[in-house]
Amino acid sequence: QLELVESGGGSVQPGGSLTLSCAASGSTLDGYNIGWFRQAPGKEREGVLCISSGGGSTVYADSVKGRFAISRDRAKNTVYLQMNSLKPEDTAVYYCAATYGTRLCPVPNIGEYDYWGQGTQVTVSS
Repeated sequence: QLELVESGGGSVQPGGSLTLSCAASGSTLDGYNIGWFRQAPGKEREGVLCISSGGGSTVYADSVKGRFAISRDRAKNTVYLQMNSLKPEDTAVYYCAATYGTRLCPVPNIGEYDYWGQGTQVTVSS
């Protein structure tokens, strides 16, 4: 059974950077597409970025283009979300999620993903 654990969240000032990690256990991430989602208070969970099992990335949220990047380290069985130029509107709980079976990222619907981490809080505030 695949388990995902996010880490790296915290508080940062606007313009700052954070790197979130999504560490997997119970199974290798090979063959899985990994997505990062976020949920702000009172809002629905939204897709941020995805990295496919083949290594290609898909931006789900236009608001993060040019600021966020996703990568995976197969040796560490971990996926990362590098977040730069953070804005207050990036404040949310960030989740990683996994789905197996295709080499392309799915549409950013939560129902497309089978495994979820518990989330990590990111707060951007001065």
